[in-house]
Order: sequence, then C-alpha cells, then structure tokens
Amino acid sequence: MKLIDFYIIKRYIGTFLVMILLFIPIGIMVDVAEKIDKFKENEVPLLVIMEYYIDFTWYFANLLFPIFLFLSVIWFTSKLANNTEVIAILSSGISFFRYLKPFLFAASFIAVFAFFAGMYVVPKSNLGFNDFRYKYLVKKEARNTSQVFQQINEDEFIYVNDYDPIRKRATNFTLEHFNGNILEFKIHAERIRWIDKDSLFRLSNYSKRSFLGDQEFYEKISRKDTVFDFEINDLAPVNYLAETLTFSELNNFIQEEKDRGSILINNHLLVRHKRWSIPISAFILTLIAVAVASFKRRGGMGVNLAFGISLGFLFIFFDKIFGVLVSKSTFPPFLAAWLPLAIFGVLAFFLLRHAKR
Repeated sequence: MKLIDFYIIKRYIGTFLVMILLFIPIGIMVDVAEKIDKFKENEVPLLVIMEYYIDFTWYFANLLFPIFLFLSVIWFTSKLANNTEVIAILSSGISFFRYLKPFLFAASFIAVFAFFAGMYVVPKSNLGFNDFRYKYLVKKEARNTSQVFQQINEDEFIYVNDYDPIRKRATNFTLEHFNGNILEFKIHAERIRWIDKDSLFRLSNYSKRSFLGDQEFYEKISRKDTVFDFEINDLAPVNYLAETLTFSELNNFIQEEKDRGSILINNHLLVRHKRWSIPISAFILTLIAVAVASFKRRGGMGVNLAFGISLGFLFIFFDKIFGVLVSKSTFPPFLAAWLPLAIFGVLAFFLLRHAKR
C-alpha cells in the first residue's frame, strides 16, 4: 500500500470521527432544549438523564450514520480536489478505480465497526433509550394491548380483548386447541391474571368445551388456577423489543414470533434486515461521494456539500418511508431495507461512469 493510500485512509476515518464528534453534541443540546420541560415536570433524576443521553448517543449515531459518513467523505474529498491533489494523483498514471481503493478500504473498516456495533452495542442502548422515552416522555403503553391474537405453538391459538401489562391481566380470554384441522377443546374466561407468587394463571368465570367425535363435554366453574404453554407477557410483547436484542437473540425471537403468528413479525424482520443493510450502505455512499466530489466545480465545496446533504437526507427519507410502509401495510421487509440501497447503487454506478470519463 502506497503512502497516498495511508493519507486518504487517515483523512477518511479522521474526518468521519470529527463529523460524529461535532454533530452528536449538537443533537444532544437540541434534544435537551426540546425535552427539558418534561424532565422538570416528571422530576427525572439527573443520573437517569445522564444514562439516557449515553444511550441517545449510540441511537443518534446509528440513526444518522449514513449522513455522517456521506458528508465526511464529500468534505475531505472536495478539499483534495480544491487543492488539486486529485488531479495530481490521477495525472501520475493511477486509474480512477485504483484511486478508489483506499476509500473502499476505509469504508470496510467503518462498515465492520458499524456491523458489530449494530449487532451488539446499539441494541442495549436502544433498550435504555426506549424505556426512558415510554416511561418519562411518551407516557403511553409500548405494546399492542387491544384485540391480541397469537399462535403460541403448532396446535394452540389465544385471543384477548384487552391486556393490562402492569396488573398482568387480560379480559375476554380464549384458547383454542386443534389436532390438525379438528378443534379438540376451547377454553374461555372473562378474565385471566398471572399470579407471581404461585407462578400460575388464574381464570375467572372459566368454561371449557371439549369435543370427542360427535360428543361434546362442557365444564364451567367460577375460578380455575392452571398453567399454560406461554407467559403472560407473550400476550403483547413490547413493540420495540426486536430493536433491543443482539444478533442471536433477535434470530431466536423472530423464529418464536413466526411460530406464534405475531402481527408485528414484519417489523421484526425489517429490524434484522437493517442490521445488515446499514453497514453495506457505507460502500455505496462512499462511491457516490467520491464520484461527486473528486473534481473541482464552479461554486467550490459549497455545491458538493449542498448536493451531499440533499442526497443524504433523501436516503434517510426513502429509508423511513419504506419503514412506515412495512408497519402500516404488507410491504415486504426485505424490499424496505434493501430497495434504498439498490436505488442509490444504480446512482453510484452512473456517477462513477461519468467521473471516470
């Protein structure tokens, strides 16, 4: 590797780190200004606020990672171009694609870091960040607690009308047990409640209909204590739970949710796809930034930065729009995560062809 390669790699990574260190304090100050009244209103302890902003740092950096990366590459590449360093490099006989090599090497380093951070560090920060938001700021339940329907195993389905996660109880509970396509029994209770000290469920106004061939058996009692093949929190898992799980935990959780027929399965799949797509975006955005900023333009660095900011926010816009489509419709999570990269990948291809000429 030549000296110029080390020079570009050092500038790439150094500018990216400076960009993060500049924007994260700004993001924290804006967030504090927006939420300080709620902090006072809810009397949030100072130590809890500090822990929240440690988690916020990772959340904010992961959310705007593509913009930070894109702007940093455009910034230092534009400076190279304005100082005629790029012209000197290419005039020495180095091809444009050889000139790209140190950029892609640095992008690989950052992509690997982003991958491991996204798989193991950011999820734990997301847990603290979201717990704080729902406890002190949003003040609403972070679950779908009305008309919950789940498949808990191959043979059993449950339904509750309303679930109270604080009191660990639900109303209008129904459990249906099938053998293939044949209903073997159906349990109904006006209320179901989890009893911690006894580790069991208590059902009020319990009734059970069992079917054996042409015969039907009916049982009804005012109260019944029993156990089931699910936990009380399985009735309505936290909406953001997938965002707080590490790589292996997320895979196991998604498989369990598929088996249960969870209505949030597409959201969970989108989270997993993004864990892979965000690191890959480092390469595509680097190629676009280098193709745009490697040559002098009328208007100087300002034109390149304006173009970079516009493209960066357009990337985030597509990412968010497709994410909303997944949660509000049947849009495939795979397309939602990878389609923005495909669009920008095509753009990178045409920009590189133009830059080479």
